[in-house]
Amino acid sequence: MIFNPAHPGEVLKDYLDGMTVKQAAARLQVTRATLSRIINFRRAPSRARTRNRHAGITAGMSLRLSAALGTSPHFWLKLQGQYDLWHARKRTRRWSGFRVA
Repeated sequence: MIFNPAHPGEVLKDYLDGMTVKQAAARLQVTRATLSRIINFRRAPSRARTRNRHAGITAGMSLRLSAALGTSPHFWLKLQGQYDLWHARKRTRRWSGFRVA
């Protein structure tokens, strides 16, 4: 397992290669705020806050990114999965002795 994998938003910044968030959001057909939350690893507004700690790449967003950037949707989902799994393991190490009967 990778040690502390990068958030997909960090990788996305590199792919945008100088494009502004506004330009990229228009190209992806999402709001600037949505894309900004992914790129800057920010939470959703409190009224829409979920259990996820940071905004992440959904299946729908992975399809948009793959079409716009010439990548695979699996690439983005794998990045998100690695990030989520690493952080979940870090949070649940105290359960290492827990067994289901």
